Amino acid sequence: MHEPKIYALIIGTEILNRRRSDKHFDFVTTLLESYGRKLSGSLIIEDDPELIVDTIRLIASRPDSILFSFGGIGSTPDDHTRLCAARALRDGELYTHEEIRDIIVSLRGEKAYPHSVKMAELPQGAEKIDNPFNGMPAFNLDNRFFFVPGFPEMSHPMLTKIANELFISRRELYRHTFTAKCAESRFIEIMETMPDGVEFSSLPKHYEDGWRVSISVASYDEELAQSSFERYIEFLIEENIEYTLTDEAN
Repeated sequence: MHEPKIYALIIGTEILNRRRSDKHFDFVTTLLESYGRKLSGSLIIEDDPELIVDTIRLIASRPDSILFSFGGIGSTPDDHTRLCAARALRDGELYTHEEIRDIIVSLRGEKAYPHSVKMAELPQGAEKIDNPFNGMPAFNLDNRFFFVPGFPEMSHPMLTKIANELFISRRELYRHTFTAKCAESRFIEIMETMPDGVEFSSLPKHYEDGWRVSISVASYDEELAQSSFERYIEFLIEENIEYTLTDEAN
């Protein structure tokens, strides 16, 4: 398996219409950073079944992708994610996960019927994700697509445990950054020749006295990160461009 591309899918019309604030993006990026990983994409979408299906299919089409999906796995009419996951990744049908049904009944008793037990209707081959907050399980497919509640109190502890199992060891990302007193266009030729395995970014900003640009170079290969960064520094010195080195967390 190649290095996985990790995606967050945040489902909830209430976030888009600002009735609630998103709390998942910052959590996921911080969690991944602790393992030397990063998101390849994050999407916030409304509770639209066709959009949910299309988005899951898109992410699943990327080789070795991992999905963390938040929201829509409950039992109310606007909870579409269970069926959408079945349509996107399986045969489009839901099946009773007997272990999860038994857990729901043990937690809710007679109140589990007729609605709460619907949360045990899952795509074929779904596996249980334990919920330390209130015991109501979530689920994953293929240990690759993880569907958790929209409530941070439930989903964040779940994903903390999942990440610990997925990412056994931390990868060290070696990053070097400088800020130069010039326009970013001065570095285009160097940017165009950055080697594979190097991630770089250019963040320009205009001040009263002219342009500044922050250039960041990073790689999991320490020597490659250093040699790529030195090419920029050599250019700065040759062109007599004023710059400062910047300490930046991975």
